[in-house]
Amino acid sequence: MSRPLIFLDSDSALSLQDQVRRKLVEAACAGAFPAGQRLPSSRALATQLGVARNTVTLAYQKLLDEGLFVSRERSGIYIDQDMVRGLTAVETVAGGRDPVRESRWQGRFKTGDGGAPAARRTPNWHQYPYPFIDGVFDASLFPVAEWREANRQALTVDDISQWSIDAGDADDPMLIEEIRTKVLPRRGIQARPDEILITVGTQQALSLLTQMLIDATTVVAVEDPGYPDLRRMVASRGARTIYQPVDDEGVVVDRRLDDCDILYVTPSHQFPTGVMMTRGRREALLKKAAARNMVVIEDDFDCETNYLDEACPALYSLDPNGQVIYVASLSKILGPGLRMGFVVAPAEVITELRRLRTLAVRHPPLNNQRIAAHFLAMGHYNATMMRLGRLFRERRTALRDALNHYLQQSVAIGTLHGGAAYWVRGPDHLDVDRLAVAAERRGVLIEPVGPYYADGTAPRNIFRLGVTSLPLDRIREGVAILADLMRDLPGVSPIFPHSPDGYLGGDALRLAMTGATLLCKTVYGDPCTIELHPDGSMSGRAGYANEDCDVGRWWVEGDVWNRRWNRWSYSEVAGFQTMIVDDRIGWFDADNRLVDSAVIRRGGTI
Repeated sequence: MSRPLIFLDSDSALSLQDQVRRKLVEAACAGAFPAGQRLPSSRALATQLGVARNTVTLAYQKLLDEGLFVSRERSGIYIDQDMVRGLTAVETVAGGRDPVRESRWQGRFKTGDGGAPAARRTPNWHQYPYPFIDGVFDASLFPVAEWREANRQALTVDDISQWSIDAGDADDPMLIEEIRTKVLPRRGIQARPDEILITVGTQQALSLLTQMLIDATTVVAVEDPGYPDLRRMVASRGARTIYQPVDDEGVVVDRRLDDCDILYVTPSHQFPTGVMMTRGRREALLKKAAARNMVVIEDDFDCETNYLDEACPALYSLDPNGQVIYVASLSKILGPGLRMGFVVAPAEVITELRRLRTLAVRHPPLNNQRIAAHFLAMGHYNATMMRLGRLFRERRTALRDALNHYLQQSVAIGTLHGGAAYWVRGPDHLDVDRLAVAAERRGVLIEPVGPYYADGTAPRNIFRLGVTSLPLDRIREGVAILADLMRDLPGVSPIFPHSPDGYLGGDALRLAMTGATLLCKTVYGDPCTIELHPDGSMSGRAGYANEDCDVGRWWVEGDVWNRRWNRWSYSEVAGFQTMIVDDRIGWFDADNRLVDSAVIRRGGTI
């Protein structure tokens, strides 16, 4: 033959033998071997592919053993015609199908107008060096050995005999029991087996609930900002939607909810702001739901990151009236591709949800359910969540410290109670869409928040930064690149009042700083006090209870003020040109860009 029949991928995780087998089967099914045509000899094919002859021989032998190929004595190897019988040749139409003919389908769609499609994350996000994208996870986090062990357990003869039979619409009883006894108690929830339904992720759970509870006569309240796909599900049912604002305590509970039949909320870590609903707000919401006979759909989509911090109990656990339906996932952190979710609700609700689920998928694959059950039973789930909790806390702190170091004058973030993403507010004139485009060119992915707002009036200066998707050692460098980009954008650099005297010289600088007290705030809003002692030492206290303290040294070299903390600011030496105007002090880098500022108190007065 003049050219190789098949091509092998040197980067593939498959062995060369497995690649040869697969490619031969693909070629046979595609009709590459006409009836009666002998396949290349093992020697010829090995030479063409540049592999050992034994590799091709073993691949051929496996296909012969499986009956896909046949060997004819003193003739060679051929395709078994039963393998390709019934395959229909595919005719390629030059230029593709007629677009006019394809357009006829538009008039047949009965799904209604669900609005513009949700903004999707970059599909190849993992190829970027600094993907600050929440809700995606680098592959190194997956517990490979533990999941394989659970797989082996699920493939015993006894287990196969249980999950391989036709179970009708029933879920795996072992998984139901593991969720009931190991997962739900962490959220303060007690439930019977008939009050739990397994779903193909939380997305299917929400789809089933909207199908069951919502039609054109229903008034539905959703958080704003909130989950775009849920808004589209509600719109597809023709319901009237109330967009309920979110503040620092979670979704606002007020008279706008009085006429609502259903409220969708994410109280654990509000999506997308990350706010945790306070206990008082939860109680007010449940009181409102009871008074107005309102159903509450609680989406605990981020329940697995409750391992990061102490969490409030689920709304479902606080509801005495049975008006809350609880939706959660088993696979968001473990592996989103597993698509394993569940619903907890009164038994009659689960019965109807099961009926609707049966019309679409019967049940999620029982083999996957059994694997997840073993994963839970052996303690791997708890161990994995604890490990990831520690890891994400470390990453989250690294992101907070990097923002505080590089962008203290430019952005503000809230305090996170659990969760792994910061809601970042930049300067008023920041165009986040423009920043995101510039950042992507430098390998940094950030998430603008526009798609999360229902009315199209999202603040243009807010974006999200998450830490589930990149290793700890890349966080600081990624933030440093982002800081450089922000400083270069017009209208977003922090402003400092101009001093007619310019920067302070060495003697004036030394005199101004000796014995001074500096008052400022961290990027996350905590007060910070720094005292510059006459002997060149300095001490710092941050937090409302001075819970974060450090010491270091300061000195003047030429006309540059220098400082080095023992722990803060990465313990690195930093030097600044300094300007003081009234009670404000500003520090500038070599490019005359404002790096930091504070209130300066000297001699007991401000």
